[in-house]
Amino acid sequence: MTHPDFDRIIDRRGTQCSKWDDMQAAYGVDPDDGLAMWVADMDFAPPACVQAVVDRAAAHGVYGYPGANPPYLAAIGWWMEHRHGWRIDPSWVLTCAGLVNAVAMAMAAYTQPGDGVIVMAPVYHAFGRVIRAGGRDLVELPLAMEDGQYIMDWPAWEAMLTGHERMLILCSPHNPGGRVWSEDELRQVADFCIRHDLILISDDIHADLVLPGAPRHRMMATVAPQVADRLVTLTAATKTFNIAGVHIGNAIIADPTLRARFQGALAAAGVSPAMLGQDMVAAAYSPEGAAWVDALVDYLDGNRRLFDDAVNAIPGLRSMPLQATYLSWVDFRATGMTNAEITRRIQTDARIAANHGATFGRGGDGFMRFNIATPRARVIEATDRLAAAFADLQ
Repeated sequence: MTHPDFDRIIDRRGTQCSKWDDMQAAYGVDPDDGLAMWVADMDFAPPACVQAVVDRAAAHGVYGYPGANPPYLAAIGWWMEHRHGWRIDPSWVLTCAGLVNAVAMAMAAYTQPGDGVIVMAPVYHAFGRVIRAGGRDLVELPLAMEDGQYIMDWPAWEAMLTGHERMLILCSPHNPGGRVWSEDELRQVADFCIRHDLILISDDIHADLVLPGAPRHRMMATVAPQVADRLVTLTAATKTFNIAGVHIGNAIIADPTLRARFQGALAAAGVSPAMLGQDMVAAAYSPEGAAWVDALVDYLDGNRRLFDDAVNAIPGLRSMPLQATYLSWVDFRATGMTNAEITRRIQTDARIAANHGATFGRGGDGFMRFNIATPRARVIEATDRLAAAFADLQ
């Protein structure tokens, strides 16, 4: 495999790219001189094996309805076994229009309006948006912090439940904190769901983006078989290979009763796979794709080290230790500044579009999330701008 050129600057402006073309409207940052570090996609081209699928489709020139795709299911099985030690049956795989769609389908399948759906906050903001839009009650269990990282707070959480909760969504690895949950923590989640009769949705979309030196990510199904009759595992190639615009993901469900209910929700919503998505995933989940991911996480780790060193050198700022994902969660609370002052310095002075911590729910105030999956020159530029914007603290 030719070594990927992650340093190559690809100009995404003017391509209907949310990350770059929408940041003026969202943050008041002009894409002509601003840096986009918010939307969770990467500024890198996917591996050549994925691009070849698109090239072949364009050369063929007919874009009709896709049929059954055994190579797609086989590739998912190969990837889960070889990268995550999880052997699955192809019949367990149900394809969704991305994992946010999968969360909505799970709510339709397993809950009713007014039911409580649990998240561990702060957490990926789309969970709360979908839960509220579906007429369910968002139940935020606040993560505690120990040695600068998030941990699960079981004694506090047990006391917070009311009995109307029907589902728990686990973000594994955690976004925005970047934690890789330990096997013991995963088992505790499983036991908590059994104890409170909760359906467990494990969103493992960042499972492939574990950085060197971090603990190994484990799939819930491999460490807590006792939860199999209530477990829905969500996986996707979209974050890993930067093909999020294809909107394709999987719900992997071993239990036949649970799977049938999810399949019924998909049928009721008329969800079916897009034409190119399955072939792109089949190409990505391959030895060539695996080599590309290995190179990617090494590059991301270099960006992480550079970003962390620069941010942590600014008094009052602290970047949470990142074990997985490419999303740096920075704590500004020790500056004593208001959220408005923090965002003014980042958006107006540094001209960086980054996610506001409060959008991630309970516990997010005083934080900002920065996407470092961009060529290193941009990461260096971002850290220089942040240092200048907070120069009075130094």
